[in-house]
Amino acid sequence: MGETPDVVVVGGGIAGSAFACAAAACGLGVTVLERQVAYRDKVRGEFMHAWGVVESRRLGVEDVLLAGGGTWITEIVGYDETIPPALAEKRPMVIPSVRPEVPGAMDLGHPQSCLALADSAETRGARIVRGVGDVLIDAGSSPTVRYELDDVEHELRCRLVVGADGRASSVRRQLGLTLEQTEPRIWGSGMLVEGLDEWPVHRCAGGTEGDLHYFVFPRAGGVARLYQMYALDQKARFTGPDRQRAFLESFRLECLPLGDAIAEAAPAGPCAGYPMHDTWTDTVAVPGVVLIGDAAGYNDPIIGEGLSIALRDARSVSDVVSNEREWSPDEFSAYAVERRERMRRLRLCAFLDTELRCTFTPKGRERRASVFRRVASDPLVAATFVTAIAGPETAPAEAFEPENINRLLAYP
Repeated sequence: MGETPDVVVVGGGIAGSAFACAAAACGLGVTVLERQVAYRDKVRGEFMHAWGVVESRRLGVEDVLLAGGGTWITEIVGYDETIPPALAEKRPMVIPSVRPEVPGAMDLGHPQSCLALADSAETRGARIVRGVGDVLIDAGSSPTVRYELDDVEHELRCRLVVGADGRASSVRRQLGLTLEQTEPRIWGSGMLVEGLDEWPVHRCAGGTEGDLHYFVFPRAGGVARLYQMYALDQKARFTGPDRQRAFLESFRLECLPLGDAIAEAAPAGPCAGYPMHDTWTDTVAVPGVVLIGDAAGYNDPIIGEGLSIALRDARSVSDVVSNEREWSPDEFSAYAVERRERMRRLRLCAFLDTELRCTFTPKGRERRASVFRRVASDPLVAATFVTAIAGPETAPAEAFEPENINRLLAYP
């Protein structure tokens, strides 16, 4: 069976479905190939920083994400062992103060958002094919895509293939592109909970106490995604038959108000852990194919940039296909250059965040307190923290120079 859409998107997750929404709205013929019949909780990032919200508006999917259960987050509180909780609440990071054009950041349900975006893309004219088997790509000026569905092989001829098939991208492997990778420095575990009605729905939180660095990302209806980061040699810390209970109990922290309420919340999804590291590739486009989202490399999740990266990628590539007649790799060169520098800056932010927040020693605690005190008076120190929220392009270039990085980490 032969079909000829303008674009074939391999992967119907956040990046692929958001791109499909924008491309279909421009009148392009779009087919999305998705392996999952129903999206499921994989303990994926569900916090979208303010700069990602800006990208959702540019893509025309902000309302789609809100209708899919997105919740506005207006402040980030650093409940940390270096500061009394009451004082931390008086010094929140107010998100609209750094990106005033949006109400805040957004907390999302990953499966629900994927479904909402895919349904919206279909409403706008895209064809969504779920439950596909292996997808084979022939790149070139007139690429072809073969896939299996219900034991029948299908072939698509198109002008462009968009690889949006995640971290283990088959499209990327078929192109012979490899990812550069940093060594994991910590381990992270996460779980969805429900029944946390006491937590303020507009407030997310993160901090360090003892040998744990935690996050609380709430959504409406008493739902929250929780994370713990810890040393690599403890990667089995939240495993085994009692892992959900052990994970919840770990939130009984002196620095964290409502920690006891979190510990008593009900698990609403799997508890899973992953090594925390960065990957990237400098080649995101070849004749007939372009990569977006995790398929093109992903940031260390400790700073929660995955959704924002995905939407920036989707918007950048949709801009090209809606405005350019020729979709050669040269047309995607600006996207490649911008993404390369964006990911470099975010790697540095993740490195700094890990170094500061996950050095579980007395000296690490003292250095963290010193940096927190300097944020208010040192613009370059502040820039490295604001970057994650406002977007990597908003900070001055000198914030990412070795001199500033070394100065920030110096103690005292």
